[in-house]
Order: sequence, then C-alpha cells, then structure tokens
Amino acid sequence: MNLDQIISPSFPVLSPGDSGDRAMAIMEENKCTQLPMVTEDGRYEALIQENDLLNQENSNAALSTADFLHYKPAIIASAHPLEALRIFHQMNLSVLPVIDSEHNYIGTITKDTLLKYMVEYSAIDTPGGIIVLEITPRNYSLYEIARICENEDVVVLNTQLHTNEIGMLEVTLKLNRNALEAVVSSFERHNYHVKEVYGEIANNEDIEGKYNLLMNYINM
Repeated sequence: MNLDQIISPSFPVLSPGDSGDRAMAIMEENKCTQLPMVTEDGRYEALIQENDLLNQENSNAALSTADFLHYKPAIIASAHPLEALRIFHQMNLSVLPVIDSEHNYIGTITKDTLLKYMVEYSAIDTPGGIIVLEITPRNYSLYEIARICENEDVVVLNTQLHTNEIGMLEVTLKLNRNALEAVVSSFERHNYHVKEVYGEIANNEDIEGKYNLLMNYINM
C-alpha cells in the first residue's frame, strides 16, 4: 500500500501572499498548528508553524518575506505509510505534506488519517490477545516464534519489535485468539521469557479450586 489512500487532497494550504494574520486565522478555523505553503503553480514551499507565526515581527507581512521558510518536511507519494509514521515521530509533526518527484504538492497526511491506517492495517482492531516476549537479539527468530504459535493453532496477526533499556529485544505478538494459556506454556517450554500476557489465561488457583469442587462432588 502506498500513500494514496491516506492523503487528504482538500486539506487547507497557505499561499506565499498570505499574511501571518490570515495564516493564524486559517489554523484556528481548522484547529491545526501546521499548514503547508504552496505556490500558485502548485509547488510545495514550506511547512508554516504556529510558533513561527507568533514570533513574526510583522504579522501583516506576506509569508514569502518570512525568515522561517527553510522548514520543509515532506514525503514522496510513492513511499509506504510506515515511512510517513517515522517522519511524523522524528519531526514531531501534526501534518505531513506529500509531494511528487518534481516537488509538486499533492496533498497532506494528518495524524488522524495515519492513525486510522495503523489501526486498520496492523490488526489492532481484530479480536485476539497479545503476548510480549523478551529475547536476546542474537536468539530472535520470527520463523521459530511463528512455528510455535502455529503448533498451538494460533496465528500471528502482527509483530512489533523494541529494544529495551537493557539491550533485550521485546517482541510484541498480536494473536488471533484470546485464550493464550497453551501458547504461553509452549513458549516457556522452548525457554522463551514471556514478559507480558494480555488475554485469557487460566489462574492456577482457579484450576485448583475447580479440582477441589469436582473431588467434593465425587465424594458426596
């Protein structure tokens, strides 16, 4: 999937002739703090930020005369949405302009549309539990993790990796089942450290209690 499905072509833009006051008014109207500036011939010029406008000496002056037009974060339309997510995070953006190879403005990606993509394409809204494994990086094998899950008739819907503060790899698995006791036990038999479990897993005290009730019933 490329960015076509999450671009907002009608997102408001500023022109070089707009004043700082007009830019602030458009931001207030659209409840945003960043707006792309686009020339009359459709070229992307800069991303205008609210903080820069607030510090502008003459708010009636045209944006083309401002000294903060060097800020130009953007993404090529042929890129993958995960690349957009990386840029959003690294540059702390609320919107991300999309351009073609000639630097022509195509549209804008907003945080809302990107979040919608992440939910729909990462199985977040699909029913199922989550297991977090803690593994040394050299022992990480997605093939082996998937095999253990498949042996318990469990499908891995999504995988996320994170290196924690002690250098261990935390592998977050979104699975297609909420009942996780069997697959957790299987991971532990294969010497995996199961750090966290979000789903249904039987409590030993519950099992013992049910066993005692059964024995009491039998002895009646």
